[in-house]
Order: sequence, then structure tokens, then C-alpha cells
Amino acid sequence: MIVFTCTGCDASLTLPVSQVALPVHAHRKYGHELLPVLMEPGTYAVDPEPFGPPWRRWEEIGAEEAEARGVYAPTYALSYGPPGVVAVALGDVRGTVLIPERCDGLCCGLDGRDGPNLACAQCGHAVATLIDDCGYWQVVWLDPRAVCLLDINAPARQVLSWEELREQPERPPIEPIGAWSPVWEAAVSMALAHLLAASGGARVVVPNGPVADAFRPALDALLPAEPPTRNLALAGPGLPATVTDITLVPQHPQSGETWSSGTEAAVPLAADVWMYMAFSGNRWFRPASGGLPDGVYRDDPPPPLPSSPFRLDRQMFLHALARLPEVRQPWLRAVYDDVENRRSNLPFWW
Repeated sequence: MIVFTCTGCDASLTLPVSQVALPVHAHRKYGHELLPVLMEPGTYAVDPEPFGPPWRRWEEIGAEEAEARGVYAPTYALSYGPPGVVAVALGDVRGTVLIPERCDGLCCGLDGRDGPNLACAQCGHAVATLIDDCGYWQVVWLDPRAVCLLDINAPARQVLSWEELREQPERPPIEPIGAWSPVWEAAVSMALAHLLAASGGARVVVPNGPVADAFRPALDALLPAEPPTRNLALAGPGLPATVTDITLVPQHPQSGETWSSGTEAAVPLAADVWMYMAFSGNRWFRPASGGLPDGVYRDDPPPPLPSSPFRLDRQMFLHALARLPEVRQPWLRAVYDDVENRRSNLPFWW
């Protein structure tokens, strides 16, 4: 366990926290809803990419400089803020005050557009950015230039085993109001970018069930319909070993470890989403007439049905795909350009 302190005066800025993997949906915007907190209490995560202002347009940067930063396809702008910002829960922050002249937002809170908006209450040094506006996950991003780590004598949080993760509460894909979970949309969008890269441009055959409901519409729209084909299957803890071309494997939410499937083409997917796909059966969102067939779950009350078709987050998909070296291949760059140019028949939120 560690405490983050101010580099200006050594004042404590957080409660004791332990490191976990950065949630896949950390930077996902979602409509105009007031989203919950990003981080669980007592945890922190590090984002290796630059964060916040200043921003530079692609025309200023150029392909060579962008590739040196691990970005392989054009994007509107890149941050030139500090890399390594630290995400913590709002309730774990202590000893800070708002900087009034940096408190701009869209409508319901702060969005961090002006850079750090929290200062150390003891010395006045700008130390963090609070984000709590509508459409954003509520989080405090500690500026790595303004904080340092202090090890404390306290037991670290236990890292759950893969078997213990199976016992954690499910993250269902449908919210109680009938909307798709923004976490699901983010996780599938990121995984889709890696899945396309692993496909090599061949059609991907997806087994029926939750995996097909999430991935098949996009794969069918973005990849050719004719052979050759590559087969996709789930692989991970609790599932029998399988021989296939591409495996969809869980990524541990604490350690960030990706399950080793023994397959060269393994695509990581957020563990809570993967667990639901792997162990909830074909429980998906289609009312049936007549009696229940064998193998169909009966829930009381029944799970909510979606109010609209499943769609992926276009910006998160493009963000992930632009950071894969494979996007420099002509066929995959063409996919990237098609999605960026907003082809209307693709299953993305625009």
C-alpha cells in the first residue's frame, strides 16, 4: 500500500491505496449521463499515455513523430501533457482545494479542459485534475510531476485468482433502464481492434451466443465475406482447452495479466465481460414464445431487454486501432479510414 504526497511540501494527498490495472473504459465518454466513479475505493491505476493539455493537431505532429509515440494512424490531435497520470477515487483524495480559475466544464461539473484544477491545501501547488462532468467517469487524475509515492506499513490488497474472479458479481450487458452497459461497449470496442489485427484481413467465424451478438455485426461489416476464414473461440480459466485460430481471453482487472491460451493470436477482453460471455450461457435478450427449450435459463425477474441494437464506441475503437502497428497494413488502414469517415452502415455510435 502507498500514499501519494505533494512534491512541494510532502503533505499526504490520498488515503492508502494499492495499484490495479487501468480500467478499459477509463477515457470513454457516454452521452450526457452522470456516470459513477471510475476507481474502486482503495485503488489507483496509472495511464502510460500523455494526459490533458497542451494538445497538438495531427498536421503539426506528422506521421514520424506520432509513430515515435506509438500512434500509427492519423488522429485529430494528441495530448502533450504528462504521461503516467494516476487515477484515484474521489473519496480517497485528501488535503486538496479547487483552483477556481480552472473549473470549466460542459454543464454539470468539471471536465479538466484547463489542466490541473486541484491544489495542495497546504502549499498551493497544483497537483491533480478532478473530472465529474456529465458523460465522464468520476475520477481524480494525480499529476505525476506534482506527486510522489510513500510506502506505508500496511498489507496490500489481495490479488484475486482467476477462480476467485469467477465468484465476483457479474457485470451484465444491459442496464436496468434497458440501455447497454457503457463498460461493455468500451471493452468490446477495444477488443475488436485487436481482433481485426489478429484476423490478418480474413473473415472471422464466430460461434453463436454472446460472443456473436457482441462481435459478429462489426466483423461481418469490416471483413470480407468470402474465404479464407479464421475461427474465434473463448479460452480461459474454467473452459476446456480448444484448438482454434484466434482466442478471446480475459484480462485480469487487478494485475492487468492476460490469460495465456497457448495460441499465438490471443485477443484480450476485460475479465468481467469475458466471464459473463463464458459462463452465462446463451442468456441474451431475446424473448421466446412457447415453452423454454432445454439449456435455456429462467430468471425471475427476467433480465432487462435492450432498448436498441448493440453498438460499439467508434472513438475507442479508433483510439485502440491507431496504436496497433498492424494498422499500417493497407487493408487495415482502409478499415480505419472507413470507420473514421463515418460509414453509415457500421454498428458504431457516432
